[in-house]
Amino acid sequence: NFSSCGVILDNLTVLSDFAGTRFRPLSFEVPKPLFPVAGVPMLQHHIEACAKVPNMKEILLIGFYQPNEELNRFLANVQQDFKISVRYLQEYAALGTGGGIYHFRDQILSGGPEAFFIMNADVCSEFPLSEMLDFQKKHGDTHSFVILGTTANRKQSMNYGCIVENQQSNEVLHYVEKPSTFVSDIINCGIYLFTPEIFRHIGAVFQKNQQDMLLYHYEGEEQTNGWQRVEVIRLEQDIFTSLAGQGKLFVYKTDRFWSQIKSAGSAIYASRLYLNQYHKTHPERLARNEEGGVKIIGNVYIHPTANIDPSAVLGPNVSIGTGVTIGAGVRVRESIILHGATLQDHSCVLNSIVGWDSTIGRWARVEGTPSDPNPNDPYAKIDSETLFTDGKLTPSITILGCNVNIPSEVIILNSIVLPHKDLNRSFKNQIIL
Repeated sequence: NFSSCGVILDNLTVLSDFAGTRFRPLSFEVPKPLFPVAGVPMLQHHIEACAKVPNMKEILLIGFYQPNEELNRFLANVQQDFKISVRYLQEYAALGTGGGIYHFRDQILSGGPEAFFIMNADVCSEFPLSEMLDFQKKHGDTHSFVILGTTANRKQSMNYGCIVENQQSNEVLHYVEKPSTFVSDIINCGIYLFTPEIFRHIGAVFQKNQQDMLLYHYEGEEQTNGWQRVEVIRLEQDIFTSLAGQGKLFVYKTDRFWSQIKSAGSAIYASRLYLNQYHKTHPERLARNEEGGVKIIGNVYIHPTANIDPSAVLGPNVSIGTGVTIGAGVRVRESIILHGATLQDHSCVLNSIVGWDSTIGRWARVEGTPSDPNPNDPYAKIDSETLFTDGKLTPSITILGCNVNIPSEVIILNSIVLPHKDLNRSFKNQIIL
C-alpha cells in the first residue's frame, strides 16, 4: 500500500541556463525540457519512468517559465497517454532545487505520499526508480533519503556533486558540490527519493535564511529581493552537505546509462542512449529496413508523417520529426531533424540539429563535430563544453535554428545559425546572427 509522487524540476531556473549555451537557438522555439530527444519531448522519458512505478499517484513539474500553449498541449497529451495526473507548478522566481519543492510542499504532500521522487529535467537516464524504492526499504529506516549515484572518471567527477560513501552500508558520509580537488568518483545523478521528512531539513535552512536576512536588515545592509533570497535553497549545497554523515542519506549506485543534457550536442548523445534503450522498451519506435524502402543503419526514429525517398540512407542515431521531407540520395547520420524540415536531393547532414521548417538545398553539406564522451573510458561523461576556446568558437555540432534556408552546393561546418536566416554561401566555425 505504498503511495508515491514524482516531482520533476524543469531546471529552467533557467532561462539563465540557456544564455551562452549551445541550446540557445533551439530554446527560442520550445522550452528546453520539451525539446524532442529520440523522437519524444525530453520530459516524456521522465514521466514514462514515473508512470511505471506502482502506486504512483501524481507527477508535478516545477519551473518558473510562463506556461504556454505548447506546455499545456504536452500536459494534456501525457495525462491521456499515461493515465496519471500531471500538473505544472510555476515558481514566482527561480528558487533553486530545494526552494522550489519547499515553496510547493503543500501541493506535494496533498495526496499523502509516503515518499516522492525528485528529478532534474536536464538528465537522461534509465531511471531505476523501482530499484531505488527497494533499496530504501532494505535500509529499514522510513525517514532515510536516497541519491542516485554513478561512477565518473577522476577528472570529470569534479564537475559534479561528489559522494563519499560507506561501502558496507552505502550511507553518504561526505558530500561536496563541484569540488576543486578530487573527492570521490561517485557523482550525483540529480535523481532523488525523499520522504516528507525532508521538508523539516529544508525548513531549518529556510528559517536560518530568514534570521540572516533580519540580521542584515538590522545591521543596515542594503538587501534587495530579501524574501526571494530567503526562499532560494539548493538541495546539493544547503541540504546534502549537512545531512551527510548523520545516518539519513544513502546512495544507490547505478551502472546503467546516465548523462546530463546541458547543450544541444549532449541532446544528440542523449538521443543515442534512448534510441538504444528502445530495443527493450519501445521496439516499435525504431525504423526497420524493408525491401524497396529507406536504408536504415543502426538505431533510427522516423515519425510516421515524414516523407522520405527510398534512396536516402539514415543512421546511426538519427531522429526524424513530424512532416519532414527527405529527398533522393540524402545521407543523415548522428543528427536530429525537427518537424517540417526539408532535406533536398543528395544533401548530407552529419552531427547536426536541423531546426523546425528549415531547408537544406541540393548537394549541400551540413556537418558538425561530435562532443561525445571518450569511448575508451567506460566511466567518461560528456564534457560541458564552453562556447569559445582562446577566443575561437569551439568546434561542436552544427545547429540550424528554425526556418533557416541553406542554398544548394554549400558547406556549413561547426556553425550555429540563428532562426530565420537565408544563407547565400558556405560558413565554417561561425555563429551566424
